[in-house]
Amino acid sequence: MTHKEEKIGIIYHPDYLIHSHAQHPERKERLEFINAALQENLILDKIVRIDPLPAAIEDVALIHDRKYIQSIEEACQSGRGFLDMDTYIVPDSYRVALLSAGGVLTGLKAILDQGNEGLNKAFVFNRPPGHHAEYNQAMGFCLFNNVAVAAAVAKRDYGFKRIAIVDWDVHHGNGTQHSFEEDPEVLFISTHQSPAFPGTGQVNETGRGRGKGFNINIPLPPGTGDSEYQKAFERIIIPILDQYKPELLLISAGQDAYHRDPLAGMAMTEAGYKYMAETLAAAASRWCNGKMLLCLEGGYHLQGQAGIIVQVLNALGKWGLDQPAKDQDREPAGHILNRLEQVIQAQKEFWDL
Repeated sequence: MTHKEEKIGIIYHPDYLIHSHAQHPERKERLEFINAALQENLILDKIVRIDPLPAAIEDVALIHDRKYIQSIEEACQSGRGFLDMDTYIVPDSYRVALLSAGGVLTGLKAILDQGNEGLNKAFVFNRPPGHHAEYNQAMGFCLFNNVAVAAAVAKRDYGFKRIAIVDWDVHHGNGTQHSFEEDPEVLFISTHQSPAFPGTGQVNETGRGRGKGFNINIPLPPGTGDSEYQKAFERIIIPILDQYKPELLLISAGQDAYHRDPLAGMAMTEAGYKYMAETLAAAASRWCNGKMLLCLEGGYHLQGQAGIIVQVLNALGKWGLDQPAKDQDREPAGHILNRLEQVIQAQKEFWDL
């Protein structure tokens, strides 16, 4: 059975390469390898290329303290090299960070405005990443929380009442969680390695106040691979999305659960990421008229991330490229299934699981 190919928007700017540090895992080569893979796989002819505009300060201030935003600008002007032991800056990092957040807003506008008929999905190849950035603190390579800014703008400008953010980065999106912890209009779902940086995202972190039950954390032990991620989607993520019925689906797309990533200890393959993309795209078709926006987070094995991106785009566009090898369809590990059962028990108060 053949499927009609879909148009996919790609938001990218060469200035995303300016924010870089040669000895740091979060460096410009991450995007350079992705660009090379798109060319090698003849994907550039299949996509709609869109130039990003920088985010306005008032948009970023929906998530971040204005004094904090100003402090990032001043730190870059001062020539400081690091904001903390993990998060570097260069003189142009403030400008590039606004362009990174603006890339996600450009992608949001591209899939939601009427001028791009048939364009339902977009992937933003932006840097620096964002999901660790807190209200008034840079953290974990992140300056501004790109996906959180997009969710806040989607609420303000489009009136959405049910936005789902799925964060498949190997590290917990602490900044995103804290941005919407008390907000039932944003459902936050995170799969992540635990124990690992930043130490948040435990099973019992289910939201606060009016947001209780709209925060789903799925902390997974090192060694988790494709079959266990598939179980997490089948048992938890997709049933909750189908009950929530989101009007918009945002993905914090970090490729660092890949089995060769140097900063984590998971066992995911290209096939696993393709499965996640296909499964979430199907949910978007059911509830969001196919509207789905992905923004780049982590992923530090250069060839691995590039290969994953090709397969994610392949899944979204239904292009029929060569399929990646599967994870031998092994049975999920029992101790990981037990962890999933803990998540289910924590969420049964709020969802029919």
